[in-house]
Amino acid sequence: MKILFPADGSPYTKKALAFLMTHENFCRPEDELIVLNVQTPMPPRVKSLVGTSAVNQYHLEEAHRVLDPIEKFIKRHKLQHSLHHVVGAPAPEILKAVTRHGAHMVVMGTHGHGLLGRALMGSVAQRVVTESTVPVLLVR
Repeated sequence: MKILFPADGSPYTKKALAFLMTHENFCRPEDELIVLNVQTPMPPRVKSLVGTSAVNQYHLEEAHRVLDPIEKFIKRHKLQHSLHHVVGAPAPEILKAVTRHGAHMVVMGTHGHGLLGRALMGSVAQRVVTESTVPVLLVR
């Protein structure tokens, strides 16, 4: 089974990863964990001020800040995995990655905002659950 694991570096990501690693039915040797970090795009004004190269370097460094500790953790558990990062809006990029990588399931941490929080700020997890073509497991 291919599991897409969106990772933003938050404590919620760590809890979701710990959940996956402690439940053997999700992380068997034949399974693959596809770790995805989505970086929010810089405003065009910033890109024009500092240059595309500097912005790309920033996104790469931020992705490594999130993905490197996760990779170290996954390697200790000897699980097949791949690491990816993209720049864009989180929910649409996660949904595209499901198709692009042929994922069978999405497992992600959720910040656990209440109804008011989702109404005011929106929720990446809510949108992924609503629009995903594969099962989504939210870990809180």
